[in-house]
Amino acid sequence: MGSDATAPVTVESINPKVLKCEYAVRGEIVTHAQRLQQKLQTNPSSLPFDEIIYCNIGNPQSLGQQPITFFREVLALSDHPALLEKPETSILFSSDSIARAQQILSSIPGKATGAYSHSQGIKGLRDAIAEGIAARDGFPANADDIFLTDGASPGVHNMMQLLLRSESDGILCPIPQYPLYSASIALHGGTLVPYYLDEATGWGLEISELKKQLEDARSKGITVRALVVINPGNPTGQVLAEENQKQIVEFCKNEGLVLLADEVYQENIYVDDKKFNSFKKIARSMGYGEEDLPLVSYQSISKGYYGECGKRGGYMEVTGFSSSVREQIYKVASVNLCSNISGQILASLVMNPPKLGDASYESYVAERDGILKSLARRAKALEDALNSLEGVTCNKAEGAMYLFPQVRLPEKAIEAAKEAKKAPDAFYALSLLESTGVVVVPGSGFGQVPGTYHFRCTILPQEDKIPAIISRLTAFHESFLNKYRD
Repeated sequence: MGSDATAPVTVESINPKVLKCEYAVRGEIVTHAQRLQQKLQTNPSSLPFDEIIYCNIGNPQSLGQQPITFFREVLALSDHPALLEKPETSILFSSDSIARAQQILSSIPGKATGAYSHSQGIKGLRDAIAEGIAARDGFPANADDIFLTDGASPGVHNMMQLLLRSESDGILCPIPQYPLYSASIALHGGTLVPYYLDEATGWGLEISELKKQLEDARSKGITVRALVVINPGNPTGQVLAEENQKQIVEFCKNEGLVLLADEVYQENIYVDDKKFNSFKKIARSMGYGEEDLPLVSYQSISKGYYGECGKRGGYMEVTGFSSSVREQIYKVASVNLCSNISGQILASLVMNPPKLGDASYESYVAERDGILKSLARRAKALEDALNSLEGVTCNKAEGAMYLFPQVRLPEKAIEAAKEAKKAPDAFYALSLLESTGVVVVPGSGFGQVPGTYHFRCTILPQEDKIPAIISRLTAFHESFLNKYRD
């Protein structure tokens, strides 16, 4: 292989937008964790811990969460229709999973789940999703507004590709934010316009901050095209109040912005005094119809109580765009032919699960509620443990799957990080990994108020692992502070 200088492709000659793009959730610390995991496999006693615990990413089933039985039964029967002809199937599978699989297969030409579908997704599955949205919101939904995608991420890329013409176009994004947004804006050549969530008020979203950042961007010649809102929040876990959502809708309407609503954690609510309301429901309840507000709502099968990350399913509901723009959105979707059929089926099931009276209803509710209640307990245990640590403050996780504590690092630790050419919170997270095997993501990967340091930790490890994580984290933190104490 030739030297890099003579190679046809070098780091210097690739698309600079790729170099600008970063995705911390699978960044340097995770790569190092994977190397340590290989080391443990080769020599189990070579490190001061016996396993790597991945608290870096919302990947529930990798940490022991079980899939929902009804969803998997329907998927198995849909993927292998010959099972429906076998007499033992009625003993092994619930009657409603059999009926749902038959219904789904009747909507697929040739009953072939291995064939391409319509580029927006199978019409019968989009009908089921539209019914689920209408039942959730109390307002009609149209299957023609739904684009099924391989998880929510392709839908985000689709809209960035549509909206961003050059670096003079900007997208308002929360800070802290999920790095998909900064990465996709960089890849598509736009400018991220940050608005800061207020940590002191439980990661509150202030309209005054939106207005300030919008005016600042416009004064620099940036045309702001859209506002991203993540509700419930990632990495921050807050759930927006209904009144706040109305203010956000009004802001987008008045300023001529597309509202990009990331609602993938809509099932993950852990507090009694908050509930999820979709932005579409809020907009319709305010009297705004199809023509009044361009709104794109995202949902995914990767989160909630289902956690089907590897199946890659989700959708975007696109409303408030002209038919000529809709044609362009469809054209971009058609370049990728279609999303995978297993993900499409699961998305229809997530939005249209068993109902009262169905054979699987009681077992489905037991599985769903068991997972969500356990997540709430885990969130509380980790939150309490983090808040007990010296120099650490952690807001309550009202929803989603993460905690985002602030760590006040000693000046000596900050200096040591500079010497190591690391961001201070990355230095802390790397030290945590090497001492305990616990993988977290430094706050610098999500954005944070300058001079503050955080990390994101999932609440996903199974409950019997939480005490060990807490004890490892507590011992490490005490040792780290003692080592670098000013």
